[in-house]
Amino acid sequence: MNPCPCGHLGDPASTCRCTPDRIATYRSRISGPLLDRIDLHVEVPRVSTAEIARAEPAERSTAVAARVAAARARQLERQGRANARLEGSSVAPLVRADAAALALLASAMQRLSLSARAYHRVLRVARTIADLAGSATIGTEHVAEAITLRQLDRRIGGGPISD
Repeated sequence: MNPCPCGHLGDPASTCRCTPDRIATYRSRISGPLLDRIDLHVEVPRVSTAEIARAEPAERSTAVAARVAAARARQLERQGRANARLEGSSVAPLVRADAAALALLASAMQRLSLSARAYHRVLRVARTIADLAGSATIGTEHVAEAITLRQLDRRIGGGPISD
């Protein structure tokens, strides 16, 4: 969805004409329970032609595919199914997060007023990030990245979550 009704909020090339109330009304069209069911909320800003022209070569698709296949194999070996297929209460015992990672998630839960559903979704995403990194345990860096991938929660619930 656009960041606001006019679509220019945060765009350096255009000026947003929306009031904070209008933005809040626009964003409230998606209910909290529906938003909770979406794992990744990522802002994708406009990219200028100059940025596209000077972009460095991206990682090759074959390398990315190999990393994803290895992560999926780890998931299937560990729990017999992909992380995305883990349900609510079965997530926590399987994800193996360290104490600092769980403390960061608890802090985010409180500051962002996240639901139990969001808690489990963040854990699943963090587990996938850890699997892609080849880590057996979820660390704070994995939880922090998973929380960052829920930007709408941050905008709706409050400010940044760094301690």
